[in-house]
Amino acid sequence: MSPRWRNVLLVCTCALVAACKSGPFNLLRPSSPHQQYERKLVNAGLNQSAMGSGWVSKANNLLKNASGIKIPYKETGYFAADKFDGASFKFRLERGQMFTAKLTKQSVNSFSIYMDIWEQNDDGEFKLLAFADSIGSNLQIEAKRSGDYLLRLQPELLASGSYTLELTTGPSLAYPLKAVNRKQIQSFFGVGRDNNSRRHEGIDIFSAFRTPVIAVSEGTVTGVNENNLGGKVVWFRPKGKDYTLYYAHLDEQLVTPGQEVMIGDTLGLMGNTGNAKTTPPHLHFGVYTSSGAIDPLPFIDPLITPIPTIDGDIAKLNTTMRASKSAEISDQLPLQQTETLKQNTIARVLAVTRNYYKIELPNGKSAYVPNKSLVDAKTIKTLKITTNSQSLLDYPDVNAGIKTSLAIGKTVNVIGDFEDFQLVSTTDGKVGWIPLK
Repeated sequence: MSPRWRNVLLVCTCALVAACKSGPFNLLRPSSPHQQYERKLVNAGLNQSAMGSGWVSKANNLLKNASGIKIPYKETGYFAADKFDGASFKFRLERGQMFTAKLTKQSVNSFSIYMDIWEQNDDGEFKLLAFADSIGSNLQIEAKRSGDYLLRLQPELLASGSYTLELTTGPSLAYPLKAVNRKQIQSFFGVGRDNNSRRHEGIDIFSAFRTPVIAVSEGTVTGVNENNLGGKVVWFRPKGKDYTLYYAHLDEQLVTPGQEVMIGDTLGLMGNTGNAKTTPPHLHFGVYTSSGAIDPLPFIDPLITPIPTIDGDIAKLNTTMRASKSAEISDQLPLQQTETLKQNTIARVLAVTRNYYKIELPNGKSAYVPNKSLVDAKTIKTLKITTNSQSLLDYPDVNAGIKTSLAIGKTVNVIGDFEDFQLVSTTDGKVGWIPLK
């Protein structure tokens, strides 16, 4: 990108900060920093330029072509100023989980990375759920449904720098006992009860008789009563939530209906009342919505998987490498629905995660590949030009721009290839593509 373009963008962006306050995009609903930035590009007319339209197109493609991952996840990547870079991830969350994205940036010059999280509706439309400000480093949401979510990262134009992204999940509520022990949970949601005539509508947490059971959040006690199955029970509505919590098999209830409680307040003492008379003392903990019982485990599960370490070489970020051998690649981790990356194929390293590189192929497709399958893109062999005025192309396509003409008899170094083209370098340092012979 030329300095002139950088200056144009800077001037237009600064001028539009005030203009956007009273212009047609001054909407009452809040907009994300990404949306605000795109509106500035549109108001400045930059969306009609190759630079602006490329950025907008990249934003849309990131949502449509997200990399499939499993959480926890960590990657370190690099966004280049002369590219339309970005990253997007598709992953599953269970209702009740708290999702956290932590982003750190490193650059000589401060630059913005826009981070937002989306869900895709049944009709294929994307819905924005939450976003971080362009300076902040964290984004956190509670999953309101079980399903697939998407996280998008996109830097501002003409900006470069590295980043590290950490994605984790944990419970959105506290644990219902003061001493947290995952091994106490020994019976899970959905298992058969009474000769499979019904399904377990909660989880059972075992501990000593009359162990205090506590409020997992701030909220209101909505019911204190006794029934045949649950024995002595307490119903509790967390503040601001659309579900009710159910504490059953208590030996004693210590709250009253309508009582406001804080997180950690004691609601009752563990027992084995109701249909649990023949079992050891335990708490039956349930979550009920307007549609019935749902799995409570994601709401309180204390088991948090550690973030994986990065084993790849971050010095390779934004460098050109080639496949040292045939390798399996995929747009998902763990590798699924794999394709074969042919030996000597050229790729740019976008990010490093675990023991994989995330690469971009010359056609713009991104994928994960085991890092041991790539080596530096150095000379494989030399080649003498046999065609008069052979064009050195800037892209592996016969219609690509011509960087220079190579005279017949000239010798070039072959670095790698992609499909029907070879990437070569000349003795005077020019790098480009020529057709395979």
